[in-house]
Amino acid sequence: MRPTRSSWFEGHRLVQLGVLLFLLGLLGGFIVRVFAVPRLGVAAHLLGVFQGMLLMIFGLLWPRLNLKRTASVVGFWMAAYSCFASWAVTVLAAVWGAGGSMMPIAAGQNHGSAAQEGIIAAGLFTSAIALIVVTVLILKGLGGLIPESSDKW
Repeated sequence: MRPTRSSWFEGHRLVQLGVLLFLLGLLGGFIVRVFAVPRLGVAAHLLGVFQGMLLMIFGLLWPRLNLKRTASVVGFWMAAYSCFASWAVTVLAAVWGAGGSMMPIAAGQNHGSAAQEGIIAAGLFTSAIALIVVTVLILKGLGGLIPESSDKW
């Protein structure tokens, strides 16, 4: 299956979003000390950098995937959501001084209000599920790829 125009566009957009998240992660490294929980600030910094690179990799793979249009659109949005949501709730946890229930190693004994902890838990849980779904879609899309000419192997 040849890449469609929409799959090239989605791939390009994922690369752009990845570069943006990578930049946000890098910039977050400058302000780690101002967070209520600096270890969560470091976690957000690293998460932004790594999730940004993950989105760039997904974007480069996207045109090679053999996915139906609906699966491609769902996967695109899940990839974008999962990477940005996990980074955003980690930043919120660092700002609030919360997150001990979901990220005890980074947050230590710091716990926020029930609402704050609920927002963090919901964001991390839904982003993890979305990342698993998009990874399965990518695996499925790569598995269906057949080389155009077998004599090149």
